[in-house]
Amino acid sequence: MRPFLAALSLLSCVPLGSFQPTEQEMRRSIHFFPVVGIVFGALFFALAHFFSTHLPLSAGAMLLTLLPEFLTKGFHLDGLADTADGFLSSRSRERKLEIMRDSRTGTMGVFAIFALLGMKYALFDSMDAMLAPAAALMMLNGRCSMVLYIGMSSYARKEGLGALFFQSKPWFGMIFAYCAMLVCGWFLAGMRGIVCGAMIAVFSWVWSRMTFRVIGGATGDTIGANEELSELLTLFLLFLEVADF
Repeated sequence: MRPFLAALSLLSCVPLGSFQPTEQEMRRSIHFFPVVGIVFGALFFALAHFFSTHLPLSAGAMLLTLLPEFLTKGFHLDGLADTADGFLSSRSRERKLEIMRDSRTGTMGVFAIFALLGMKYALFDSMDAMLAPAAALMMLNGRCSMVLYIGMSSYARKEGLGALFFQSKPWFGMIFAYCAMLVCGWFLAGMRGIVCGAMIAVFSWVWSRMTFRVIGGATGDTIGANEELSELLTLFLLFLEVADF
């Protein structure tokens, strides 16, 4: 139970009172990321269903775009912005890592946030009947993709909080995450959900290769970027199926 609570504290701002996880519990929490994804997926399925029956589609789409960021206080979104600032800076590997550690957000970081939120809103606003399954799978796949990405990567820095997750391969968490995406994808969206889960796994591998080439591995920022981009890719893939491309 405590590793699950540690995962919940890492992936959200849900108040847990005086709970303070140990280093070992933090390390083991990665295996529970998919469980947190399932919980959040169920929550957002219910929210999306409520929004679709009580609000205009555009209002529901806006809420589903913004509420995940309130749930995490923009933690993963900040990782995306820092990654964009570093990766698109045309500097050396060492300088990119320094830029990513800087708390200030640059032009490319602001652009990345604007583009991501704008695309999420546009995709939600185009789904209607698939709104609830899409919201649920977005939350699930985003958290599961983090486990896959970490398992496929090495840590780029010599020290840091993120190094805890790279001390050994989270094989159980990776298998659990992949199965959760496929099973829940099938339950919520049939074959399109299975295809979506498989493509998220492929993207996590591609992102791990890309980050290794650019900065020598993963950081907390690239993990957050992976989560946000996986959410967007989930919505895009489900939209393609709905639109019969």
